[in-house]
Amino acid sequence: MGGSDVANRPPGAPVVHGFPHLATVRSAITALYRRLSADGVHAYATSLAPADAAFADQDDLHLGAQRVARALVQHFHLPDARLIVGFRAMEHAASVELTAGPEYFVELNDRFRTHRRDVGAALAHEVAHVLLHRLGLEFPGTRANEILTDTVTAYLGAGWLLLDAFREDAASRQKLGYLTPEEFGYVLAKRAFAFGEDPSPWFTSPQAYTAYAEGRERAARDLRRPPLSAAGWAGRRRYAKDRRHAREHPGAVPDPSVPYAFETGGPELRVSFPCPTCHQRIRVPVRGRFGARCGLCRTHLECDT
Repeated sequence: MGGSDVANRPPGAPVVHGFPHLATVRSAITALYRRLSADGVHAYATSLAPADAAFADQDDLHLGAQRVARALVQHFHLPDARLIVGFRAMEHAASVELTAGPEYFVELNDRFRTHRRDVGAALAHEVAHVLLHRLGLEFPGTRANEILTDTVTAYLGAGWLLLDAFREDAASRQKLGYLTPEEFGYVLAKRAFAFGEDPSPWFTSPQAYTAYAEGRERAARDLRRPPLSAAGWAGRRRYAKDRRHAREHPGAVPDPSVPYAFETGGPELRVSFPCPTCHQRIRVPVRGRFGARCGLCRTHLECDT
């Protein structure tokens, strides 16, 4: 069935920052809710504990790697899957062969023999590949599919390991995964908002905490966009202007620069906008303040349309 890899930034190469993959990340969150349902996603409300991924230099290499792999298999609710972990010289950080199972062979880059604190991060991405393979959930194209895997790893409670593996200082740079550090922070913050869980105490990397804070601020903006009641003054003013224009010009093409779109085909004006939790688009009537509920993730939304 082929294999899947976790990205390994070449030594000395600059780390990409910002949010260049945000549209794909949001589509991945929507796809995850559609495949698992709200109840299925909430079954992962507790993240992998730091103790379950702890791997000290004095631990036996192969026994320690197998122990962390078992913890991740259990976390991702794959009790009938068995990971066989080996090490070899390779370009990527890790790779897994996606077969019919129940055994899956994972290879880790030889450098993890001496960088054992990040073994859990590399394995988390690979075990998420196994989960998505079994669920039949994938995106077209290698890069989009790897972004899906990173997003699912983070949203289901193991991706904080990938962000914590990010370290950038004068002496060295390291980043695992296909998302930028800030995008990992964004997904972790979306998870934190949904489940009331704060991953920041688990970070050992100062750069990881900074990236999480930036991602959290970006995720918080999703909660403050009109027609949500928490939208700021500037957003509300722009929304009112666009609403008036939609009423005066039925059938006008929606402005792609704003997240909402007015629909004038029925007896009353309606507005559609992405759910701030799962990004499924929601359609509601334009009738002032009221509460709505997302049909996909069941998040209650206070709207002012």
